[in-house]
Amino acid sequence: MTLPRPHRDDVLIAVVGLLGGLSLWSLGVHTNGPMAPLPSWVTLVPLVVISVLELLRRTMPRTALLAGTAAVLLDPFTPGSVVTLLMFADLAYAAVVYGTPASARRIPVVTGMITIAVTIGFLAWLREPAALLIGMVTGLVSFGPATTGAIVRNHREAANAARLRAEQTALLAEMDRTQAIVAERARMARELHDLVAGHLSAIAIHSTAALSLDDRSTTRQALTVIRENSVEGLAEMRRLIGLLRDSSGDMQPAAAPTLAGLDAMVEQARTNGGQSGLSFELCDDRERDTRLPAPVELAAYRIVQESLTNAIKHAEAGRVRVEVSGGAGGALRVTVTSPFGRGPGPRAPGSGAGLVGMEERVALLDGTFEAGPVEGPDGGPDRIWRVRAVLPVTDDKEPSA
Repeated sequence: MTLPRPHRDDVLIAVVGLLGGLSLWSLGVHTNGPMAPLPSWVTLVPLVVISVLELLRRTMPRTALLAGTAAVLLDPFTPGSVVTLLMFADLAYAAVVYGTPASARRIPVVTGMITIAVTIGFLAWLREPAALLIGMVTGLVSFGPATTGAIVRNHREAANAARLRAEQTALLAEMDRTQAIVAERARMARELHDLVAGHLSAIAIHSTAALSLDDRSTTRQALTVIRENSVEGLAEMRRLIGLLRDSSGDMQPAAAPTLAGLDAMVEQARTNGGQSGLSFELCDDRERDTRLPAPVELAAYRIVQESLTNAIKHAEAGRVRVEVSGGAGGALRVTVTSPFGRGPGPRAPGSGAGLVGMEERVALLDGTFEAGPVEGPDGGPDRIWRVRAVLPVTDDKEPSA
């Protein structure tokens, strides 16, 4: 079996300890004095063994401590070396810091019990207060380093836990930031689509009609509608830019549209869709004594706006009906019906982003949304395209002035 490569700091400790022990031994500096039963050269045996074990203090800390304990038990029978005791104390410290969690819990307890047992045993044997010094030395080279290692390890684990919590917090913050950016981009995409799509669709339809029909009055009427939608689309774009600007800029954001503008919206749809054979009807049965929350009004306004735009772009000739009701009983209901089928006149291409935007608006308010072809109101063979949204009114309602 190949032994793990020792850390360079462990190599430095082993070399310095061995050289220091050899220097003290050559000078005749010992801890036990000349009365030791074994000759002086035997002092080098535990010194060399523990110096070698210092190379394993990080990679095999428990093995190093067990072998070091066996080596240091030989030291009292020799003239002794203080370096041997110091390096053994380092092995006890390293076994707690770098060992397994179980070893880190057990070693301080075991060394503490050994210190108490040695102190009591030597007091009973020698019956002199000087025996306390033996217990003190035992504690200094075993229990003290083990306890210090436990404190250091606890601090390191606490620091690592704090670092992990900080990293998790930073990760969660980054996820929240990313989600906020995605949500804001989606909101901006919905606003941009709803603000401009209707006007550009009308421009595309009427410009196609002006190019395909060789009639002066029709062309003039189409150009008039194109100009009106161009001007209104530009104004809407400026309003959106004002919303995106910093408050210190020269553009101030305008107020968000409300359901009070439904009449003007339907009238504009009559102008844009008149040449396609579409008629428009508004049935507004909302409760008039309550004020709806701004998000609900904006969502309802945009749903009607996008539904009318889709009717102008895709519906065949017929009636388009807008119904708005409720508001005070817990929900605002918006329904827009239009003829289902593609007419023969010019049409603007669609991307499906409008339906996605309407569904997202309703989902943000925890409402329900459905769009698709259904049977006509009279049960006839003609089908209609119906957009229906139910928007809960959960905010506090204030009576209108």
